[in-house]
Amino acid sequence: MPNLIDTHAHLDHVDNLEEALKEAAEAGVVGVVAVGIDLAANIKNLEIKKKTARPKIFTAFGVHPESLENFEQEKSDACLQFIKDNIEEAVAIGEIGLDYWYKWARKDEEKKKLQRAIFETQLALAKEFDLPVVIHSRGAWRDCLDLTKSAGIAKANFHWYSGPTDILDEIIGCGYFISVGPALSYSPQLKEAALRAPIENVLIETDSPVFYGSGENGFRAGPKDVVRSLKLYAQLKNMDEEKAAEIFYANSRKFFNLKEE
Repeated sequence: MPNLIDTHAHLDHVDNLEEALKEAAEAGVVGVVAVGIDLAANIKNLEIKKKTARPKIFTAFGVHPESLENFEQEKSDACLQFIKDNIEEAVAIGEIGLDYWYKWARKDEEKKKLQRAIFETQLALAKEFDLPVVIHSRGAWRDCLDLTKSAGIAKANFHWYSGPTDILDEIIGCGYFISVGPALSYSPQLKEAALRAPIENVLIETDSPVFYGSGENGFRAGPKDVVRSLKLYAQLKNMDEEKAAEIFYANSRKFFNLKEE
């Protein structure tokens, strides 16, 4: 099996991380992109990167819309300053974006406005340092795309894309990416996106430690489960697994500008 990269994991939230990374390496995972959602996560992921040899850890720093429910300007400023101070350690700005489906934001236009302001600030940061962005866009697909385009972002990944197909077509038209994970086993929206998007515009991920499915059939993902993402994708698209894996590996290297070791 060719090398694989889990392009989206929240390693700061993974229990028994050492064991999870060991299992990933044994499964053929050579790299993991650890995304951040707030200052604590960004700091923790950088610590994980510095002490982990295999698989190779790449860090993406960001402020996730989820962390804006109880917004504090001081904390937000501190997080943005951390990102700037450690920008050489970042392969992307992420996970950033908008989410209009949170209960606290659904009917609160001020909260949505705050999300957009923080998102735009981080897009400007990505533009300044010529970094790709990893975007959370649930319920806000149009605004996420329009703001990303307006910011002049060259490379964007719409993580776990489950929005309308017309917006997906625009995303692909811009040369942007979507990412897919284990939810391919049950999500009609994710399946539709995976079928519609060319593999050259797709990344695979786990979003660890998300719990997929339910009950006895469910499981809590670790980075090793990017292999599961690959298998589900190859089956859905009727592709040879090894060929798909080679393309995903190349896509990951290209998108995050990762150098061969």
